[in-house]
Amino acid sequence: MTYLATTGRRDDVPAPPPTGGGAGRRIPATVLALGTVSLVTDVSSEMVTAVLPLYLVLGLGLSPLQFGFLDGLFNAASAVVRLVGGHAADRSGRHKRIAGIGYLLSACSRLGLLLAGGATAGLATALAADRVGKGIRTAPRDALISLSGPPETLGRSFGVHRAMDTTGALLGPLVAFAVLWATADAYDAVFVVSFCIGLLGVLVLLLYVPGGPGEPPRARPAPVRLKDPVRLDDPVRAKATAPLRDPAFRRILAAAALLGAATIGDSFVYLLLQRQLDLSPGWFPLLPLGVAASYLLLAIPAGRIADRFGRRLPFLFGHLALLGVYAVLLTPLRPMAIVLVLALLGVFYAATDGVLMALAGPVLPATGRAAGLALLQTGQALTRLLGTAGFGAAWTLWGQRPALYAAAALLAVALTGGWVLLRNPAQPERTTTS
Repeated sequence: MTYLATTGRRDDVPAPPPTGGGAGRRIPATVLALGTVSLVTDVSSEMVTAVLPLYLVLGLGLSPLQFGFLDGLFNAASAVVRLVGGHAADRSGRHKRIAGIGYLLSACSRLGLLLAGGATAGLATALAADRVGKGIRTAPRDALISLSGPPETLGRSFGVHRAMDTTGALLGPLVAFAVLWATADAYDAVFVVSFCIGLLGVLVLLLYVPGGPGEPPRARPAPVRLKDPVRLDDPVRAKATAPLRDPAFRRILAAAALLGAATIGDSFVYLLLQRQLDLSPGWFPLLPLGVAASYLLLAIPAGRIADRFGRRLPFLFGHLALLGVYAVLLTPLRPMAIVLVLALLGVFYAATDGVLMALAGPVLPATGRAAGLALLQTGQALTRLLGTAGFGAAWTLWGQRPALYAAAALLAVALTGGWVLLRNPAQPERTTTS
């Protein structure tokens, strides 16, 4: 069911608390179903992610440079493909079907890894299929979440979904290492089990997730011509860039992109911890699990806070926590600093990931929401890639401490810019009729 906001409430005005025991306190069934799909799918994908560097670098002999190039290239491709998935979902009105194609493609990519053997072309194709599948499904899935409940509860809905998603991210590496232990390091067994779990996620999607935002699909949509005017409320003629006509959305996109450009990437944070504390390489894979655990604990509370007090402040506070990470890394570190850094990273993700989607969702019309969220996600992802690449270049040229000082200064400037951009939203938090 699609909920439409009629109050015209701005984001910086707290939402009224839901009535005790009423429907406002319940998480929509669509959110729980999509959370289950994401949990199962993340178990499948993180199983592969946990063993892929070992498989490619140690098992097949790829150099770290080759692996890094492949991983970076396909992550960038995933960000761009989100635009295609979002636009296709809005154009057809079949958000569930488009998301299902993405989930199925990612699941089948596990068989691609199995069949590729050591062939570089086959491995590249399988990795590309996984990233493309993730890119296709992300925006339609988030659009379904934002359309499944009233706008004043979106922060909590996204918090619940992200918590369930992160649970899968925590379980995936554990399942992978259990399979490797039981099969004497047989990577093929990991890929087979991952494929089966991925298919289970697709099955849950088909059986328990409603089909879409409620508008019946057109059998023969009118062709889109470049000279035709773009209307945000027309699901057929809306283009992927149409949300840019909304000033409120432009502010949110600009703030997310600006802050994304000042984000250095988790891998560099983990590497800085490892170098400054001289951690054993055996502990390195556990660092992401610490962040995931912190994120899991904080995702739902962060969503509830965002619903009650407005979403822009938690979003900015999350980046302030990231600035705290940089500050800690610039001080002489002790072993307990690991806990603080990982906890702050968890705060960063809990206060920004789902909260940003909840902030932008009501600004977009129901018929163009997937495309708008895809544009937002793509813009943020690409600027984060630029920020990470820039930090790597600065580290190479200047050394790690000067590079980290520069990153902290840029993030402080970006926080100021984000505050200005989000201080006075031009449009009320709303959705429009479909």
